[in-house]
Amino acid sequence: METVNKKSISEKIAEDHNLTKKEAGDIVSEVFELMTAALKDGNKVDITGFGKFEVKTRAAREGINPQTKEKIEIPASKIPGFKASKSLKDEVR
Repeated sequence: METVNKKSISEKIAEDHNLTKKEAGDIVSEVFELMTAALKDGNKVDITGFGKFEVKTRAAREGINPQTKEKIEIPASKIPGFKASKSLKDEVR
């Protein structure tokens, strides 16, 4: 199984669209930067046919330190979430 990363995406775009690897890499980086900025501002990112990215909030909760068995308070936090579109799910199946 092969891992697809930013570099491999950039190389494929460069090859398919007659761009340099640097130009394609800059475009891919720009897309990810725009998505990150939108999520950071609390917006959703909806890519038709792929899925939706959104920021989810985890509530504060009580946890246990595994070394000392002492109870600790874990503060609320925000995490990025992703929900695949139906068409992506169907393609993967």
